[in-house]
Amino acid sequence: MSASDKELKDFRTEVSAWMKENNPANPGFLLPQTFMEVGDERQLEFLREWQHKIWSAGYLGMAWPKKYGGRGVEANFQSIADQEMRRNGVPICFNVIGLGWAGPLINEMGTEEEKAKYLKGILNAEDVWCQGFSEPDHGSDLGNAQLRAVRDGDEYVLNGQKIWTTMGNFAKYMIMLARTNPEAPRKYDGLSYFLSPMLVPGIETRPIRKITGEYGFTETFFTDARIPADCIMGEEGQGWKIAMQTLQYERGAEAGAAGGQSMVRVVVDDMISELRDVQRDGEPVLKDPVVRDQLVKAIMEERAMMLGERRSHIGPLTTDYPGSLPLSNKLRATEMTRRMRQLAINLQGAEGALYVGDDEARQGGFWQRAYFNSFSATIGGGTSQVQANIVAEHILGLPK
Repeated sequence: MSASDKELKDFRTEVSAWMKENNPANPGFLLPQTFMEVGDERQLEFLREWQHKIWSAGYLGMAWPKKYGGRGVEANFQSIADQEMRRNGVPICFNVIGLGWAGPLINEMGTEEEKAKYLKGILNAEDVWCQGFSEPDHGSDLGNAQLRAVRDGDEYVLNGQKIWTTMGNFAKYMIMLARTNPEAPRKYDGLSYFLSPMLVPGIETRPIRKITGEYGFTETFFTDARIPADCIMGEEGQGWKIAMQTLQYERGAEAGAAGGQSMVRVVVDDMISELRDVQRDGEPVLKDPVVRDQLVKAIMEERAMMLGERRSHIGPLTTDYPGSLPLSNKLRATEMTRRMRQLAINLQGAEGALYVGDDEARQGGFWQRAYFNSFSATIGGGTSQVQANIVAEHILGLPK
């Protein structure tokens, strides 16, 4: 039976009160704005403790089965908990690849043994997960992955490289696409999917420094690394199908995530509040008619995104292009976020050139850092160009 409006309202009050009471104090060092900036042990341990606290309180993985660490309640409760996390400005839940991609995949397609082995550790933050899809020589051509996985008795031997491995240096497990049959007639048929351990001889990670000065991504090298054969998910040759399902979660096209915040979210109202005292030619910049036009357009786009999310759950309102809103959400949301943060910098005038560490930087350089960090979301999970092709081919029916 579905929860009543009163039950949901009472739950919201409960969660909001808990978030206010338990929101941790500033730790005295820079916290990541997204899960893609966890660069040192201090950040990791702070966020691991925070995620464990949310899970222990019952506000993470609420729709996941009880026997695997969830609460087994309807997803509405998790949505409310997530909304209150955003509203109260609490830190992010950092284990996003586990919470949002690997976990939902295992919940849907995994064996009972895999669910029992992996799911609880994802929720309580004991087990950090990373993703091994991208490779340095293949750009957005995921189907051309060349990391080799050769069966040798009860093990697979791995040789090759992955790149942009978020939190690879902290991860215990990796969702990984590898080539088990290089002779397959179609490149996609030679791929297999693994739930691979990371802490084995022959797997090495090297952090990548970003334009922000932060870390979070790594290169991952496999040199005769041996993993148990039962790490394969499904059968050999099924990797492409499973990878595509993973990307449905990563791009927000399908539900099933455990919940939590993956990034510090800011909206147009936050930008407007921050710019109220900015002057241009002796007048508040917000009085400039061109600026006001830009802000109105940003507000309209943001509002359209919010209403589109609600519309996507109402079947009769999406009969023209079924699935169009979820499939296009990743493209629309990441590009809108990037443009809005760029606007926030542009409207600061000369102050927009300051950065984290500059005493005169607004909000400590928050918007500048946020702008640079926004590019990772336009690349991960498929670049904006790839997303545009998905919309063209799968929604509009245009030729390749």
